[in-house]
Amino acid sequence: MTITGREVSDELFARLREFYDDDALVELTAVIAWENASSKFNRALRVPAQNLWKR
Repeated sequence: MTITGREVSDELFARLREFYDDDALVELTAVIAWENASSKFNRALRVPAQNLWKR
């Protein structure tokens, strides 16, 4: 969902519903949206990475 214009297929949504209830799906979607917005914001303002993870 982080790529503009993408849709979630019925098949993917059905698979997610096997593991998550409605509240969890809303929370998961919100976290993904927040992380996407944050990364776009940081990149636009050239905020450097904080090296919180290793490759």
